Amino acid sequence: MKEFKLGDNHETAVERADYPPAKVKEILGNETVAVIGYGVQGRGQSLNMRDNGVTVIVGQRKGGKAYDLCLEDGWVPGKTLFDPEEAAAKGTIVQYLLSDAGQKDMWPKIKPHLTKGKALYFSHGFSIVYADQTGVVPPADIDVILCAPKGSGTTVRRLFLEGRGINSSFAIHQDVTGRARDRVLALGVAIGSGYLFETTFQKEVFSDLTGERGVLMGAIYGLWLAQYEVLRANGHGPSEAFNETVEEATQSLYPLIAEKGMDWMYANCSTTAQRGALDWFKRFRDASKPVFEQLYQSVASGEETRRTLEANSRPDYRQSLEKELKEIADSEMWKAGAWVRSLRPERAGEE
Repeated sequence: MKEFKLGDNHETAVERADYPPAKVKEILGNETVAVIGYGVQGRGQSLNMRDNGVTVIVGQRKGGKAYDLCLEDGWVPGKTLFDPEEAAAKGTIVQYLLSDAGQKDMWPKIKPHLTKGKALYFSHGFSIVYADQTGVVPPADIDVILCAPKGSGTTVRRLFLEGRGINSSFAIHQDVTGRARDRVLALGVAIGSGYLFETTFQKEVFSDLTGERGVLMGAIYGLWLAQYEVLRANGHGPSEAFNETVEEATQSLYPLIAEKGMDWMYANCSTTAQRGALDWFKRFRDASKPVFEQLYQSVASGEETRRTLEANSRPDYRQSLEKELKEIADSEMWKAGAWVRSLRPERAGEE
């Protein structure tokens, strides 16, 4: 266990060493974990658990890319690969890892298989916190737990294969068996977490939705695009604008932040860069903070949930999504990005 104190805040992180393989096996040895949905999280988590010796089965409908991936990854129809309902019936722990809209649609078919003493596991608090919109209300006689890796399922798998661990948050919504905490922490380690930080379902979903729409994805792309467009409008070439906006950030500066923090990154830049950053960061904070306040209120009120469920439940959702993503891929900025990436050295340190 690791402890962290900051003012009146006192946090404790559970580390992988607290749940060594023998302890994980003791807790999960008699469990069958049914992973419902083979998207990016379902795939990454199920493969990691399988490699860690957990008994895992996957629930995925036949047909489509996800089912083909199941077969490629060695899941065997009738043995470790089933329709979602059958997998839920066989599992003692049901990991509900469909998309948020998918969880709403599938719930009436999954709920009857959540019998007394089982555990229902989420990696996002969405369906539980916004139950008034999703209809996902678990039976009262099961454990309801959450382990949310702080990264995509692709990253969860990649870090696991590298022998590293991803940070995750965990929460307990219902503890009927008295084993909910051990179950969720053992699962958290089994899926590849290095450290686990306790939270609540509500706090997890509020912070997650804000982060995705904010600095993790929406805001960062908005800032990149704004700077790129200003540079281009002032006569800078596409590759120069991309290098100064994205490439240097992702390939040089952000890794320094990840290594030792923002102050360390600043300390390892030129004095001119330091002065400019220190002079300008508060102006960007002041300009963007009202937008983040609006965003958080939209999350807390359920408006973001309404929009998400409405958009993602449309029959043409997948086609519309692909069209929007294609517009980004076909934009000048990301065509320039493809060109710049193609010029990266193939081996670390190659000049």
